[in-house]
Amino acid sequence: MAAHSDLTAKITGLVVIGCWLGVVAILITGKRKAAPGTWRRDRKSMLGLLLQSAGYLICLVLLRPVFSPPFSMSRMSERVLAVLTAALALGSTYFCYVAARALGRHWALMARVIKGHQLVRTGPYAVVRNPIYLAMLGVVIATGLAFSYWQALVPAVVVYLAGTAIRIRAEEKLLGAAFGSEFADYRRRVPALLPRLL
Repeated sequence: MAAHSDLTAKITGLVVIGCWLGVVAILITGKRKAAPGTWRRDRKSMLGLLLQSAGYLICLVLLRPVFSPPFSMSRMSERVLAVLTAALALGSTYFCYVAARALGRHWALMARVIKGHQLVRTGPYAVVRNPIYLAMLGVVIATGLAFSYWQALVPAVVVYLAGTAIRIRAEEKLLGAAFGSEFADYRRRVPALLPRLL
């Protein structure tokens, strides 16, 4: 039986598509709940956003036949990869949701600080300083595993991470100016993107 007809692989593809729709819904909902007005903004983060978006798009340039494995592997390996890919997509989407909820009115698509801004350090923000970017990285990887050849996935992740680095720098410059030693202490204790294992 051909790999593309395997029910596990098809379900995985649908889960990844559903997670993308979920992430878009989270971001739109977060935008609606965000506080109006901006005290300070950094427009350099726009370049980072464009690179992150390019990373997503690269995953869609070299598409495999729908629901087929990214490289030659055994039937059992295909199923294990499909389940792990679906779990990564679902876990990343949930992490994005929890992070957006923790931000509440402080959420913004572009780097900014609003009047009365508070430094959020709870929930996912106690694990990494940029949990939404980590969640989006997980969805990019899941998308690549579900639909792209590895030749597209690798550059997609590299471009996404380059954009993420630009956005993190822009946001941390604003937060450092707004919160001084409080943010410096938070930055020392909590990693930027990847959680510490120990």
